[in-house]
Amino acid sequence: MQFIDLAEIEVEAGQGGDGMVAFRREKYVPAGGPAGGNGGRGGSIFLQGAQHLQTLLDFKYTRHFKAENGKRGGPNNCTGAAGRDRTIELPCGTVIYDADTNELLGDLVEAGQRICIAQGGKGGLGNKHFLSNRNRAPELALPGLPGEVRRLRLELKLLAEVGIIGLPNAGKSTLITSLSSARPKVANYPFTTLVPNLGVVRKPTGDGTVFADIPGLIAGAHAGVGLGHDFLRHIERTRLLVHLIDLTGVDPIADYHTIQAELGAYGQDLLSRPQIIALNKVDAAAVEIREMAIAELTHLTSAPIFPISAVAHRGLEPFLQAVWDALDRVRDSSTRV
Repeated sequence: MQFIDLAEIEVEAGQGGDGMVAFRREKYVPAGGPAGGNGGRGGSIFLQGAQHLQTLLDFKYTRHFKAENGKRGGPNNCTGAAGRDRTIELPCGTVIYDADTNELLGDLVEAGQRICIAQGGKGGLGNKHFLSNRNRAPELALPGLPGEVRRLRLELKLLAEVGIIGLPNAGKSTLITSLSSARPKVANYPFTTLVPNLGVVRKPTGDGTVFADIPGLIAGAHAGVGLGHDFLRHIERTRLLVHLIDLTGVDPIADYHTIQAELGAYGQDLLSRPQIIALNKVDAAAVEIREMAIAELTHLTSAPIFPISAVAHRGLEPFLQAVWDALDRVRDSSTRV
């Protein structure tokens, strides 16, 4: 399935039905008076979070959504039928903006969460509302009001507690494959991963946490270089970042600085997010390189550092325990706040 995390659509709520001009005409009722009913309200547009959707692919080709118009008022003071509302399902994690004003309109973070994004128009008044002492037979009714029309920008931000970041070919996809049942494409060249991958990593107790492999981060990603600018938004919801560094790279310390600089340049307080450093591919790197990298990183950051091998499954248990402990601390602090 193609992964689409940005879309622009137009929604149009239904127009209210027109009011009616009618008079009561019954035997033995010589002065029945006005009896035109009001028009029905137009249908509204609702957005709703859906668990079964993982992408905005449905909105790549279908971009206009319209609710039903209200029906015209009837005789005998009958109000016209209301137009049917329209509900548009979106993946959980979708943020909705007004495409014209850039105003944040909503954030769907839970399945079943529902917001009204465009209000249907009110029905017009029938002539019964214009009866007065001066006008006993009004022949005036009002048209229904138009429904709201909005252009929306949809941004999908993955709902994952742990984000795995690092330069291309650091082994992010291999790590999420080793920890979960996710099976992303893995190959021995950069930019194998072109879309974020999600995997549920389970504790020994059975409950799990969603990990996200964030692809495409390189120098200049925050400014639109490479793929990273497209996917940095997916880190915004994470509670914890796992910074994966390739020990077989040319300069692991420079790689660390590159990713940290991109997080700082992107903003959204990503640098203040708790981090765990994972030095990957220890099975293929010299011991001296590993020890030197640990020593230098210890001076650069207070984040815990773990040498691991995702492909050989080395060092994963203490690394995962540190992830669980860090998540517990973050959850406790957020609960106290």
